[in-house]
Amino acid sequence: MSKRAAGDRLEFIEPFVPTLVEKPPEGGDWIHEVKFDGYRSQVVIDDEGVRIFTRRGLDWTAKYRDLTAAAKLLGVESAIIDGEIIVLNEAGLSDFRALRSAITRRQHDLYFVAFDLLHLNGHDLRDMVLEDRREILAGLIGPDSRIQFSETMPGEATAIYHLIDAAGLEGMVSKRRDSKYRSGPTTNWLKTKSFTESEFELLGVERERGKPAFALVAEPGTGKYVGSAFVSVNREMRERLWKRVQEHAGEAPKDMKKPPATQWVKPGIKARVKHLRGEEDLRQPSLQDFWDES
Repeated sequence: MSKRAAGDRLEFIEPFVPTLVEKPPEGGDWIHEVKFDGYRSQVVIDDEGVRIFTRRGLDWTAKYRDLTAAAKLLGVESAIIDGEIIVLNEAGLSDFRALRSAITRRQHDLYFVAFDLLHLNGHDLRDMVLEDRREILAGLIGPDSRIQFSETMPGEATAIYHLIDAAGLEGMVSKRRDSKYRSGPTTNWLKTKSFTESEFELLGVERERGKPAFALVAEPGTGKYVGSAFVSVNREMRERLWKRVQEHAGEAPKDMKKPPATQWVKPGIKARVKHLRGEEDLRQPSLQDFWDES
């Protein structure tokens, strides 16, 4: 462990970025945590006080007054803590959609969920193995604080994933027990996301011979294009979709690029799309069903 000189200012460290995978890794070399649906953030404590940075290194300390005050109570001389800022909904789940308004209107509802410790009291801990860093971190965090420790989920990876999916959580992060902290993308941390289903408005269908078909969808009520979903429904439903599109042919939405081989439809058709939870844009979307708006 390297040690910084007293009075040195600690700087933001580019975070570890987990790799997205379809299923979590099995075996005893990994620990598993809930993937919270919030803003990846970094708390830096040094002689100048507390600063809170976004995942890209922007100083958002002024936006997090209550969390800054909570960090001052940790009782450390200096530290760099990696974690996620979240807000909980009525069901006790992290709610990304409510987070932005909570930052501006409900500071008291924000939590910082800490999951890694990079520096402590002048020592650089990044060359320590993950389990040792987390053990030290857990000892710093007391009860009834706006700063919480991200606990490890016990059990086999597949069983944990199914529990997380059933609970409506965003997903899980699996980390090698002996991994050292290195900035940037890594396969020593893996994230597995769960899926959810949402309703959208059908704008049209992109269909070209010899290629997969996609349903172009928009936010309900606004008509704002959000993405294209793979048409994975069965043959009978696909044929029903093609017929419906032909019967309801319409014009392309204004100011929207016109992909080749796209048949646009008139407003009034709803689409149910399966996609990854916790993403601002549609990720891995697939069309599950469609119907006329009543």
